[in-house]
Amino acid sequence: MRVLITGITGFVGSHLAEHSLVQGAEVVGSLRWRSKTEHIDHLRDRLALVESDLRDLFSVRTLLERARPDYVVHLAAQSFVAASWETPAETLWTNAISQINLFEAMRQLGSTARFLVIGSSEEYGLVYPDELPIRETNPLRPLSPYAVSKVTQDLMGWQYFKSYGMHIVRARAFNHTGPRRGETFATSNFAKQVAEIEAGLRAPVVYVGDLKPTRDFSDVRDIVRGYWQLLERGAPGEVYNLCSGVDWSIERVLSFLIGHSTTPRIDIRQDPARLRPSDVPILRGSREKIERALGWRTTIPLETTLGDLLEYWRRRVRPRAS
Repeated sequence: MRVLITGITGFVGSHLAEHSLVQGAEVVGSLRWRSKTEHIDHLRDRLALVESDLRDLFSVRTLLERARPDYVVHLAAQSFVAASWETPAETLWTNAISQINLFEAMRQLGSTARFLVIGSSEEYGLVYPDELPIRETNPLRPLSPYAVSKVTQDLMGWQYFKSYGMHIVRARAFNHTGPRRGETFATSNFAKQVAEIEAGLRAPVVYVGDLKPTRDFSDVRDIVRGYWQLLERGAPGEVYNLCSGVDWSIERVLSFLIGHSTTPRIDIRQDPARLRPSDVPILRGSREKIERALGWRTTIPLETTLGDLLEYWRRRVRPRAS
């Protein structure tokens, strides 16, 4: 069994590579020439890595010819919601064109690989209280350029399944975090700031954006386990939520991290630069469909996930020399 993971050097890609190897798969990863490989350096002798520009169809064809995958998981993307406001065209181009090139190259080469489209809970966007918990049948009301790009990828997967009979499964993962999460994302950014405060690298102040939104958080290690099950047994053309079914406010996440700090007092200060033009106030999903179909559910408590994330940053942050 050979699995191709685009974006293998990223947060989720590296965790999926680990999980795939445990499942006994041969893992091929695509990366850009400038990609940082720190998340997969411990796996380098067990992976086949191929440089590829997913925005170029010829490069993608070459990648698929070399990889010869049975499974494809497309994780390469501009995945930071806040950045999409600054670079909307780049976000849409990177996320949508890369996937259509993969689909077209597979179609041209006659590939029968199973393909997992990586969507997002951000696709649901504006959700009214009587629509909670969010099911796969909820309307899609995206509120950011990133969310629009993910809706595009999602519906593109449906179109290629219906038009060409390709084995495409669609996943809408709600927020997930854990070790290796990029520091631009709130949970990881808070954990890094706390670790830097403990190390004496900054004043005891954590800078934040809007703390009111609530999100349905899961551990990345649970999410990649769900991705693998969808590759193996997900129904072609179907879409599945991956979520815990429990929402935490961003404020509660921050309070947990500060409460587990070794620094006795940490202040909180809002940074206007961290506020967005619009934001989704609440995301809480229903995992009923995937649990019924595949038996998947989250198993790692968020408290454990956040503790692991804080320890990850403590290891990375070097204390100031006395």
